[in-house]
Amino acid sequence: MMRRWWRQREQALSLTTTVLLAAGLALSGGGRDEAAALAWLTATLLGLGWSTATLVAAARRREASVDVIAWLALAGSLWIGEPLAGAVIAVMLAGGALLESRAEARARHDLSVLANRAPRTARRDTVTGPVEMPVDEVTPGDHLVVGAGEVVPVDGRLLDRGVLDESALTGEPAPVEHRAGEDVRSGTVNAGQPFRMTATATAEASTYAGVVRLVEQARAQSAPFVRFADRAAVAFVPVTLLLAGIAWALSGDPVRAVAVLVVATPCPLLLAAPIAIISGISRMARGGVVVKGGAALERLAAGRVLLFDKTGTLTAGRPVLTEVITPVGGPLSAAEVLRLAAGLEQSSAHLLAGAIVAAARDRGLRPAAPEQVRERHGHGIEGVVDGRRVHLGKASDTVRGPLPAWMRHARRRADLDGSLTVFAAVDGEPAGVLLLEDPVRPQAPRMVRALRTAGIGRVVLVTGDHADPAETVGRVVGVDAVHAGCDPADKLRVVRAEQATAPTIMVGDGINDAPALAAAGVGVALAARGATASSEAADVVLVVDRIDALADAVLTARRCRRIAVLAVAVGMGLSVAAMLVAAAGLLSPVAGALMQEGIDVGAIAIALTALVPGRRHTVRLRPADVDTLRGLYAEHQEMRPVVERVRVVADGLDVPPYDLDPVRDLLGDLRDRLLAHERAEEAELLPIMARALGGVEATSGLSRTHAEIEHQVGRLDRTVRDLSRQADAEDVTDVRRLLYGLYAILRLHNDQEEEGAFSLVPPLVSTPSPHRFHSAATTVSHCEEERKEES
Repeated sequence: MMRRWWRQREQALSLTTTVLLAAGLALSGGGRDEAAALAWLTATLLGLGWSTATLVAAARRREASVDVIAWLALAGSLWIGEPLAGAVIAVMLAGGALLESRAEARARHDLSVLANRAPRTARRDTVTGPVEMPVDEVTPGDHLVVGAGEVVPVDGRLLDRGVLDESALTGEPAPVEHRAGEDVRSGTVNAGQPFRMTATATAEASTYAGVVRLVEQARAQSAPFVRFADRAAVAFVPVTLLLAGIAWALSGDPVRAVAVLVVATPCPLLLAAPIAIISGISRMARGGVVVKGGAALERLAAGRVLLFDKTGTLTAGRPVLTEVITPVGGPLSAAEVLRLAAGLEQSSAHLLAGAIVAAARDRGLRPAAPEQVRERHGHGIEGVVDGRRVHLGKASDTVRGPLPAWMRHARRRADLDGSLTVFAAVDGEPAGVLLLEDPVRPQAPRMVRALRTAGIGRVVLVTGDHADPAETVGRVVGVDAVHAGCDPADKLRVVRAEQATAPTIMVGDGINDAPALAAAGVGVALAARGATASSEAADVVLVVDRIDALADAVLTARRCRRIAVLAVAVGMGLSVAAMLVAAAGLLSPVAGALMQEGIDVGAIAIALTALVPGRRHTVRLRPADVDTLRGLYAEHQEMRPVVERVRVVADGLDVPPYDLDPVRDLLGDLRDRLLAHERAEEAELLPIMARALGGVEATSGLSRTHAEIEHQVGRLDRTVRDLSRQADAEDVTDVRRLLYGLYAILRLHNDQEEEGAFSLVPPLVSTPSPHRFHSAATTVSHCEEERKEES
């Protein structure tokens, strides 16, 4: 019982002194002045005892303490016979200690709530049914079952459709639907039917294990402004004593000295500043951003140059299937090759497997269960699917002898586009090439624009990738400079060069980013998919898989720092003015104590406004609008195969005889499905965007491309109607030109929709389409070339 009271000592002291003050006022109002004075005296003695204990503790730590002012004010109130003033000071002292304790506890709670849902057990799927096991025993490749309401035990890949409550990580209350083949994170909760998943990480390497470690590091350390406030509060002590001594000496009245001591309050310095900073840390923790202390928050607010890694930061970090290339007139269609590949990849935990399975599901294909599966690291995977032996991997592992010309062409295209390739052989014969790309996050361009508006003056991309894909991503996102081909030492050099000109923020997610994160003014790590060395080196960690959370974090940090400065300026300004009035003899000790209480409450109230939501980068939508966006995005995904068919049909018109039947079949889908979808977006999607982003000007570009798509489909329709079934080369040139032009418009339009509209609800865009269209000039630097010049 005694131990529990000690843990709640601030609450007990505040309650006791407040009750004694109120009781004394009630007794005084009833004419019982002696009893009232006794109640106030008791409160004053309690406050005196508390301040004495804090002074002794500070002396043992060899630290200066401003509690000497409160001690002198309490003792002076007793000396001049003003127990009411002493009681008011005691209430203020106890209330300040309680507020500080509660603010720190609130921050600890908001951080710890991220870790409290860490899973403890998992259920492995066996031939005899699910078997419960400790989560630490799960290994990558295990098939697990997650029941309704259960926590996902480790990071993994879905084998079935799943609906997950991700609010613990993202703060979004609405459940998110995931398709088979998509990645899921440990710590989220199954909000739908039971599903199966393949583990892709151990418990130690999964998302929530990293969160637990991060919480241990994220205790609120003093920010530079808070440390300045502490030093200023200590310097405030001799100034107060000097003013009180002067007032006494000039007037000969000790009451004036006591009045100065009573009204002197460094609480705006001691409490308001840390409360504002801690409130900012608390708000960010609720949004899935862990800030490792007040110093990190203040450096985040001061940042002026933003440096990004590319892969997994500005890009999704998850490959997306963009195309399946098959030989002209080959025995298997692209869809069949994808279906067989997805069937085989269902049993793999490889990074590319999920993308292939998800692409097959998106296209309405039903992968069959594989048999005789054998996977060798670095050499691909093979097995039997629907009676056919399928082998996926590198060209050297899947094709015997020289590569066919169509495969060489596919590999050349992949090199130019920066794509990944998976070569497929069926029954020992080359069957197809699967191209995958790491797409730009749809939220990234809007996030960069928001950061520029918030005060970031320069944005730099620093990546180990080749110059062409790095330059493309840089132009899409809108950076000022690109440094490509950088190893960890190069990234460190770039960060130090930028840090010499302005405070920097470095954002990354890989092990090779750790030195740069540590060297930057503030390092920000993306750890939504597990803990890495970057999380340990960073000052700020995003445990949500949303890069736009960074913009909200910067806005919150800057707002909290402004509030801290405002609270201190207002509180200390009023306190100094009240001290001068008291020194002039115009303020009694009792009135001074009441005024001091009001100043403290006002300064702390200003600091607590940091807990109130401020301006955000992310947009809040009405539930009905969210439902509409989800429906339109589902249709948007269904249109992707139709868009890709435009280019495939155009490619098929390269050699005579030119058969236009595939073009006519495509036109049927364009008229009946694609145009209907675009008209639905014009009627439903654009009004939502206008409401969310502030006017129809935000939607004018999309509206114009809707009109252009309809125009181009109409031109293609009229051109094909004028041609016979067999066309000559000149006719086909016109058709191909129209098809390629339409394809370019459709790809650009889809990217614009995903960035400008569907990214308003981040969980919607889980597998964004790759960006190939770009604008805005960037300065490109090649780290490899710079190293050669330096040597």
